[in-house]
Amino acid sequence: MSILNMTLVVNMYVFCLLASFSQAATVLPLVINTWPFQKATEKAWDTLQSGASVLDAVEKGCALCETEQCDGSVGYGGSPDERGETTLDAMVMNGDTMQVGAVADLRRIKNAIGVARAVMEHTRHTFLVGESASIFAENMGFLAEDLTTHSSLAMHTKWLNESCQPNFWEGVSPDPSKSCGPYKPTSVQQRWRKQIINIHNHDTIGMIVINKTGHVAAGTSTNGAKHKIPGRVGDSPIAGAGAYADSTVGGAAATGDGDVMMRFLPSYQAVEYMSSGIDPTTACRKVIDRIKKYYPGFFGAVICANTTGGYGAACNRVSGFDQFHFMVYNSAVNRPLQLAVDCI
Repeated sequence: MSILNMTLVVNMYVFCLLASFSQAATVLPLVINTWPFQKATEKAWDTLQSGASVLDAVEKGCALCETEQCDGSVGYGGSPDERGETTLDAMVMNGDTMQVGAVADLRRIKNAIGVARAVMEHTRHTFLVGESASIFAENMGFLAEDLTTHSSLAMHTKWLNESCQPNFWEGVSPDPSKSCGPYKPTSVQQRWRKQIINIHNHDTIGMIVINKTGHVAAGTSTNGAKHKIPGRVGDSPIAGAGAYADSTVGGAAATGDGDVMMRFLPSYQAVEYMSSGIDPTTACRKVIDRIKKYYPGFFGAVICANTTGGYGAACNRVSGFDQFHFMVYNSAVNRPLQLAVDCI
Protein backbone atom coordinates (compact mmCIF):
# COMPACT_ATOMS: atom_id res chain seq x y z
CA MET A 1 0.00 0.00 0.00
CA SER A 2 1.38 3.44 -0.93
CA ILE A 3 2.06 6.11 1.70
CA LEU A 4 -0.73 8.22 0.19
CA ASN A 5 -3.24 5.38 0.48
CA MET A 6 -2.15 4.62 4.03
CA THR A 7 -2.63 8.28 4.93
CA LEU A 8 -6.11 8.27 3.44
CA VAL A 9 -7.03 5.11 5.35
CA VAL A 10 -5.76 6.55 8.65
CA ASN A 11 -7.59 9.83 8.10
CA MET A 12 -10.80 7.97 7.26
CA TYR A 13 -10.43 5.86 10.40
CA VAL A 14 -9.90 8.95 12.53
CA PHE A 15 -12.91 10.67 10.97
CA CYS A 16 -15.13 7.64 11.60
CA LEU A 17 -13.82 7.33 15.15
CA LEU A 18 -14.63 10.96 15.88
CA ALA A 19 -18.03 10.70 14.22
CA SER A 20 -18.98 7.76 16.39
CA PHE A 21 -17.69 9.43 19.54
CA SER A 22 -19.54 12.64 18.72
CA GLN A 23 -22.83 10.88 19.25
CA ALA A 24 -21.90 8.34 21.91
CA ALA A 25 -19.38 8.05 24.72
CA THR A 26 -18.09 11.05 26.65
CA VAL A 27 -14.93 12.40 25.02
CA LEU A 28 -13.65 15.40 26.92
CA PRO A 29 -11.95 17.84 26.93
CA LEU A 30 -13.15 19.30 23.63
CA VAL A 31 -12.19 22.34 21.57
CA ILE A 32 -14.25 23.12 18.49
CA ASN A 33 -14.10 26.25 16.34
CA THR A 34 -15.38 27.61 13.05
CA TRP A 35 -13.21 27.50 9.91
CA PRO A 36 -9.80 25.81 9.48
CA PHE A 37 -8.05 28.05 12.02
CA GLN A 38 -5.83 25.24 13.30
CA LYS A 39 -3.34 27.34 15.27
CA ALA A 40 -6.19 28.84 17.26
CA THR A 41 -7.49 25.34 18.03
CA GLU A 42 -4.05 24.21 19.16
CA LYS A 43 -3.58 27.30 21.33
CA ALA A 44 -6.89 26.73 23.09
CA TRP A 45 -6.11 23.04 23.63
CA ASP A 46 -2.60 23.73 24.96
CA THR A 47 -3.98 26.40 27.29
CA LEU A 48 -6.55 23.97 28.64
CA GLN A 49 -3.98 21.18 29.04
CA SER A 50 -1.75 23.51 31.05
CA GLY A 51 -4.44 23.56 33.75
CA ALA A 52 -6.04 26.85 32.78
CA SER A 53 -9.80 27.45 32.69
CA VAL A 54 -12.14 27.07 29.74
CA LEU A 55 -12.42 30.88 29.67
CA ASP A 56 -8.64 31.15 29.40
CA ALA A 57 -8.64 28.63 26.57
CA VAL A 58 -11.32 30.46 24.58
CA GLU A 59 -9.63 33.81 25.11
CA LYS A 60 -6.15 32.58 24.15
CA GLY A 61 -7.41 30.66 21.14
CA CYS A 62 -9.38 33.57 19.70
CA ALA A 63 -6.62 36.04 20.60
CA LEU A 64 -4.16 34.04 18.50
CA CYS A 65 -6.46 34.54 15.51
CA GLU A 66 -6.55 38.26 16.27
CA THR A 67 -2.75 38.39 16.24
CA GLU A 68 -2.36 36.23 13.14
CA GLN A 69 -5.23 37.98 11.30
CA CYS A 70 -6.94 34.67 10.51
CA ASP A 71 -8.14 34.76 6.91
CA GLY A 72 -8.11 38.57 7.07
CA SER A 73 -11.51 38.40 8.77
CA VAL A 74 -10.27 38.44 12.38
CA GLY A 75 -8.07 41.07 13.97
CA TYR A 76 -6.41 44.23 12.73
CA GLY A 77 -5.79 45.20 9.11
CA GLY A 78 -8.91 43.63 7.61
CA SER A 79 -12.48 44.46 6.54
CA PRO A 80 -12.20 48.27 6.44
CA ASP A 81 -15.46 50.15 6.77
CA GLU A 82 -16.63 52.92 4.42
CA ARG A 83 -14.15 55.31 5.99
CA GLY A 84 -11.29 52.83 5.59
CA GLU A 85 -11.12 52.06 9.32
CA THR A 86 -10.85 48.57 10.78
CA THR A 87 -12.93 48.04 13.92
CA LEU A 88 -13.30 44.88 15.98
CA ASP A 89 -16.15 42.96 17.65
CA ALA A 90 -15.75 40.17 20.21
CA MET A 91 -17.50 38.38 23.06
CA VAL A 92 -16.84 35.71 25.65
CA MET A 93 -19.37 33.77 27.74
CA ASN A 94 -18.98 31.76 30.92
CA GLY A 95 -21.34 28.77 30.82
CA ASP A 96 -21.12 28.27 34.61
CA THR A 97 -22.32 31.73 35.63
CA MET A 98 -23.97 32.89 32.36
CA GLN A 99 -21.82 36.01 32.53
CA VAL A 100 -20.96 37.67 29.23
CA GLY A 101 -18.44 40.30 28.21
CA ALA A 102 -18.61 41.91 24.79
CA VAL A 103 -17.26 44.81 22.76
CA ALA A 104 -18.17 46.17 19.34
CA ASP A 105 -16.92 48.89 17.00
CA LEU A 106 -13.68 48.74 19.01
CA ARG A 107 -10.94 51.02 17.69
CA ARG A 108 -7.17 51.06 18.24
CA ILE A 109 -7.06 47.87 20.33
CA LYS A 110 -5.88 44.63 18.73
CA ASN A 111 -6.90 42.23 21.52
CA ALA A 112 -10.69 42.56 21.25
CA ILE A 113 -11.56 39.34 23.07
CA GLY A 114 -9.25 40.34 25.91
CA VAL A 115 -11.20 43.58 26.27
CA ALA A 116 -14.46 41.62 26.16
CA ARG A 117 -13.27 39.50 29.06
CA ALA A 118 -12.26 42.65 30.95
CA VAL A 119 -15.81 43.95 30.52
CA MET A 120 -17.09 40.71 32.04
CA GLU A 121 -14.64 40.61 34.94
CA HIS A 122 -14.15 44.29 35.82
CA THR A 123 -17.60 45.82 35.29
CA ARG A 124 -21.23 45.02 36.01
CA HIS A 125 -22.02 45.58 32.35
CA THR A 126 -22.21 43.11 29.49
CA PHE A 127 -21.52 45.12 26.34
CA LEU A 128 -19.43 48.23 25.57
CA VAL A 129 -19.25 49.83 22.13
CA GLY A 130 -17.39 52.36 20.02
CA GLU A 131 -14.97 54.98 21.27
CA SER A 132 -16.09 54.47 24.87
CA ALA A 133 -15.10 50.80 24.63
CA SER A 134 -11.68 51.84 23.35
CA ILE A 135 -11.18 54.28 26.21
CA PHE A 136 -12.23 51.58 28.67
CA ALA A 137 -9.64 49.23 27.13
CA GLU A 138 -6.89 51.82 27.41
CA ASN A 139 -7.82 52.41 31.06
CA MET A 140 -7.57 48.64 31.61
CA GLY A 141 -4.01 48.69 30.29
CA PHE A 142 -4.53 47.51 26.70
CA LEU A 143 -2.11 49.03 24.21
CA ALA A 144 -3.53 51.54 21.74
CA GLU A 145 -2.28 50.85 18.20
CA ASP A 146 -3.24 51.67 14.63
CA LEU A 147 -5.38 48.85 13.23
CA THR A 148 -4.83 50.00 9.65
CA THR A 149 -2.33 48.19 7.41
CA HIS A 150 -1.11 48.62 3.83
CA SER A 151 -3.46 45.79 2.89
CA SER A 152 -6.56 47.41 4.41
CA LEU A 153 -5.66 50.77 2.87
CA ALA A 154 -5.28 49.16 -0.55
CA MET A 155 -8.60 47.36 -0.12
CA HIS A 156 -10.33 50.63 0.74
CA THR A 157 -8.72 52.54 -2.14
CA LYS A 158 -9.78 49.86 -4.61
CA TRP A 159 -13.33 50.03 -3.30
CA LEU A 160 -13.44 53.82 -3.71
CA ASN A 161 -12.06 53.55 -7.25
CA GLU A 162 -14.83 51.09 -8.11
CA SER A 163 -17.61 53.54 -7.19
CA CYS A 164 -17.90 52.12 -3.67
CA GLN A 165 -19.08 48.71 -4.86
CA PRO A 166 -20.36 46.70 -3.13
CA ASN A 167 -22.03 48.55 -0.25
CA PHE A 168 -24.88 48.08 2.23
CA TRP A 169 -27.15 51.01 1.31
CA GLU A 170 -30.76 50.74 0.12
CA GLY A 171 -33.53 53.26 -0.60
CA VAL A 172 -31.14 56.20 -0.91
CA SER A 173 -29.95 58.72 -3.47
CA PRO A 174 -27.66 58.82 -5.39
CA ASP A 175 -28.12 55.24 -6.61
CA PRO A 176 -25.88 53.17 -4.27
CA SER A 177 -25.42 50.49 -6.95
CA LYS A 178 -23.59 53.00 -9.13
CA SER A 179 -21.98 55.63 -6.97
CA CYS A 180 -20.54 56.59 -3.60
CA GLY A 181 -22.32 58.76 -1.05
CA PRO A 182 -23.08 60.80 0.88
CA TYR A 183 -26.58 59.40 0.56
CA LYS A 184 -30.00 60.75 1.41
CA PRO A 185 -33.27 58.85 1.82
CA THR A 186 -35.45 58.52 -1.26
CA SER A 187 -38.99 57.29 -1.81
CA VAL A 188 -37.99 55.64 -5.08
CA GLN A 189 -38.29 51.86 -4.86
CA GLN A 190 -35.04 50.07 -5.72
CA ARG A 191 -34.83 46.52 -6.94
CA TRP A 192 -33.43 43.92 -4.56
CA ARG A 193 -29.65 43.97 -4.57
CA LYS A 194 -27.40 40.95 -4.59
CA GLN A 195 -26.21 39.64 -1.21
CA ILE A 196 -22.65 40.82 -0.55
CA ILE A 197 -21.78 38.91 2.62
CA ASN A 198 -20.40 35.55 1.53
CA ILE A 199 -17.46 33.22 2.07
CA HIS A 200 -15.14 35.74 0.39
CA ASN A 201 -16.36 38.70 2.40
CA HIS A 202 -16.81 37.70 6.01
CA ASP A 203 -15.76 35.00 8.44
CA THR A 204 -15.62 34.90 12.22
CA ILE A 205 -13.78 32.71 14.66
CA GLY A 206 -16.35 31.20 16.97
CA MET A 207 -15.02 28.76 19.59
CA ILE A 208 -16.47 26.42 22.19
CA VAL A 209 -14.31 24.82 24.88
CA ILE A 210 -15.50 22.12 27.31
CA ASN A 211 -13.13 20.72 29.92
CA LYS A 212 -13.07 17.20 31.30
CA THR A 213 -15.53 18.07 34.07
CA GLY A 214 -18.05 19.62 31.69
CA HIS A 215 -17.46 23.34 32.26
CA VAL A 216 -18.26 25.30 29.09
CA ALA A 217 -17.13 28.62 27.64
CA ALA A 218 -17.63 30.15 24.22
CA GLY A 219 -16.33 33.19 22.40
CA THR A 220 -16.03 35.00 19.11
CA SER A 221 -13.84 37.58 17.42
CA THR A 222 -14.16 39.35 14.07
CA ASN A 223 -13.42 42.55 12.20
CA GLY A 224 -16.89 42.46 10.67
CA ALA A 225 -18.09 42.87 7.10
CA LYS A 226 -15.94 44.54 4.46
CA HIS A 227 -17.05 48.07 3.56
CA LYS A 228 -19.71 48.12 6.27
CA ILE A 229 -21.43 51.36 7.18
CA PRO A 230 -19.48 52.83 10.15
CA GLY A 231 -21.09 51.81 13.42
CA ARG A 232 -22.48 48.54 12.08
CA VAL A 233 -22.40 45.66 14.57
CA GLY A 234 -23.03 42.10 13.42
CA ASP A 235 -23.99 38.97 15.30
CA SER A 236 -20.55 38.00 16.62
CA PRO A 237 -20.49 40.00 19.89
CA ILE A 238 -24.15 39.37 20.72
CA ALA A 239 -24.79 36.63 23.26
CA GLY A 240 -27.11 34.03 21.78
CA ALA A 241 -26.34 35.14 18.24
CA GLY A 242 -22.56 34.90 17.80
CA ALA A 243 -22.09 32.32 20.56
CA TYR A 244 -23.73 30.88 23.65
CA ALA A 245 -22.60 28.65 26.51
CA ASP A 246 -24.46 26.80 29.24
CA SER A 247 -22.55 24.30 31.34
CA THR A 248 -25.70 22.28 31.99
CA VAL A 249 -26.07 21.68 28.24
CA GLY A 250 -23.17 22.75 25.98
CA GLY A 251 -22.40 25.57 23.59
CA ALA A 252 -22.81 26.85 20.06
CA ALA A 253 -21.26 29.47 17.78
CA ALA A 254 -22.28 30.96 14.45
CA THR A 255 -20.54 32.49 11.45
CA GLY A 256 -21.79 34.15 8.29
CA ASP A 257 -24.17 36.99 7.46
CA GLY A 258 -24.57 38.47 10.90
CA ASP A 259 -27.18 41.03 9.86
CA VAL A 260 -29.52 38.15 9.03
CA MET A 261 -28.39 35.56 11.55
CA MET A 262 -28.68 37.78 14.64
CA ARG A 263 -32.42 38.02 14.01
CA PHE A 264 -32.78 34.35 14.92
CA LEU A 265 -30.37 34.01 17.90
CA PRO A 266 -29.02 30.79 16.35
CA SER A 267 -26.48 29.96 19.06
CA TYR A 268 -29.02 30.29 21.85
CA GLN A 269 -31.57 28.33 19.85
CA ALA A 270 -29.11 25.50 19.18
CA VAL A 271 -28.32 25.19 22.89
CA GLU A 272 -32.04 25.19 23.68
CA TYR A 273 -32.54 22.36 21.19
CA MET A 274 -29.74 20.37 22.83
CA SER A 275 -31.23 21.00 26.28
CA SER A 276 -34.30 19.06 25.17
CA GLY A 277 -32.14 16.05 24.26
CA ILE A 278 -31.52 16.79 20.59
CA ASP A 279 -28.03 15.79 19.42
CA PRO A 280 -25.60 18.57 18.33
CA THR A 281 -25.72 17.83 14.60
CA THR A 282 -29.50 17.88 14.51
CA ALA A 283 -29.59 21.03 16.66
CA CYS A 284 -27.30 22.80 14.21
CA ARG A 285 -29.37 21.67 11.23
CA LYS A 286 -32.63 22.78 12.82
CA VAL A 287 -31.16 26.24 13.40
CA ILE A 288 -30.07 26.54 9.77
CA ASP A 289 -33.49 25.33 8.57
CA ARG A 290 -35.21 27.93 10.75
CA ILE A 291 -33.26 30.82 9.19
CA LYS A 292 -33.54 29.32 5.71
CA LYS A 293 -37.33 29.42 5.93
CA TYR A 294 -37.17 33.24 5.80
CA TYR A 295 -33.84 33.83 4.03
CA PRO A 296 -33.18 30.87 1.72
CA GLY A 297 -30.10 32.49 0.21
CA PHE A 298 -28.33 33.49 3.42
CA PHE A 299 -24.67 32.64 3.97
CA GLY A 300 -24.02 31.01 7.33
CA ALA A 301 -22.97 28.05 9.45
CA VAL A 302 -23.26 26.91 13.06
CA ILE A 303 -21.17 24.62 15.30
CA CYS A 304 -22.67 22.86 18.32
CA ALA A 305 -21.25 20.80 21.21
CA ASN A 306 -22.75 19.19 24.30
CA THR A 307 -21.29 18.35 27.69
CA THR A 308 -20.80 14.68 26.84
CA GLY A 309 -18.34 15.68 24.11
CA GLY A 310 -20.75 15.29 21.21
CA TYR A 311 -20.44 17.88 18.49
CA GLY A 312 -21.80 18.78 15.08
CA ALA A 313 -22.09 21.51 12.47
CA ALA A 314 -24.41 22.65 9.70
CA CYS A 315 -24.42 25.25 6.94
CA ASN A 316 -26.74 26.68 4.32
CA ARG A 317 -25.95 25.71 0.74
CA VAL A 318 -25.56 28.72 -1.56
CA SER A 319 -23.56 29.36 -4.71
CA GLY A 320 -19.85 28.88 -3.96
CA PHE A 321 -20.50 27.44 -0.51
CA ASP A 322 -21.56 23.81 -0.38
CA GLN A 323 -19.32 22.60 2.44
CA PHE A 324 -18.30 24.10 5.78
CA HIS A 325 -14.91 23.34 7.35
CA PHE A 326 -14.32 23.47 11.10
CA MET A 327 -11.74 22.34 13.64
CA VAL A 328 -12.05 19.76 16.43
CA TYR A 329 -9.55 18.74 19.09
CA ASN A 330 -10.45 16.16 21.74
CA SER A 331 -8.93 13.34 23.71
CA ALA A 332 -10.03 10.64 21.24
CA VAL A 333 -7.20 11.60 18.91
CA ASN A 334 -4.53 13.79 20.38
CA ARG A 335 -4.25 16.27 17.54
CA PRO A 336 -6.36 18.96 15.86
CA LEU A 337 -8.53 17.75 12.99
CA GLN A 338 -10.13 19.71 10.22
CA LEU A 339 -13.56 18.29 9.47
CA ALA A 340 -16.17 19.25 6.92
CA VAL A 341 -19.94 19.05 6.69
CA ASP A 342 -22.04 19.21 3.53
CA CYS A 343 -24.40 22.16 3.50
CA ILE A 344 -28.16 21.65 3.43
